[in-house]
Formats: sequence, structure tokens, C-alpha cells
Amino acid sequence: MKQIFHPEIEDVVPADVFAALGDPIRLGILVSLADCDEVDKARCGAFTELASPSLLSYHFAKLREAGITRSRAEGTVRFLSIRREEFERRFPGLLDSVIETARRDPSVPRIRLDV
Repeated sequence: MKQIFHPEIEDVVPADVFAALGDPIRLGILVSLADCDEVDKARCGAFTELASPSLLSYHFAKLREAGITRSRAEGTVRFLSIRREEFERRFPGLLDSVIETARRDPSVPRIRLDV
């Protein structure tokens, strides 16, 4: 199986983070992950209410390549999680601020993940 690319947290740059978070669907994914009770248990397939599977793959890749999320493969299933601790060390308070702002924005799509 092909290795999933995740940038080292030291290589994550703010411009890429802000570009990734500039899309409402990606913000919806982030808020849903933040509200998930179990870390690293969000199946990529659980987000189909937000977009088609092919479009979701694109959005997942943008979040991962920007250093915001981590993907883990188990067989044919991929799990998604926020790199919260690493991100907090690199950019203190940034994700929490973005998540709280997105939660208050009614235009950000959201779903409840059942893990």
C-alpha cells in the first residue's frame, strides 16, 4: 500500500493553512472532526453528506497536505483526525480560533460523526 504523505509540522506554513481553511466544505470537515468524541476514528466515508466521494478526496488531501489533518489507512478504510497537539505547538490558538468561528457561522456545512 502506498504511504500517505503528511508534512512535518515544522514544514507547515501559514499560507497553506489559510488556503486550506478558506473553503466552507473543509471548514465543515474540520468542525465535524473537532466535535468527534474519539480521536482518529472518523471514517472518510462518513462525510458524504458534505460532498461527493471524489470531491471529498480532494478536500481531505488539501487539509492533509496543509498539515491540518492526519489520514490513517486500515485496509480499504481511511480514518481522519486533526493534528491538534502538533498544530497547537506550531501555531498556538490558531485552530481553536478557526473552529470556534466556524461553529458560529451558519454557512459552514456540518455533520455529526457517529464513531
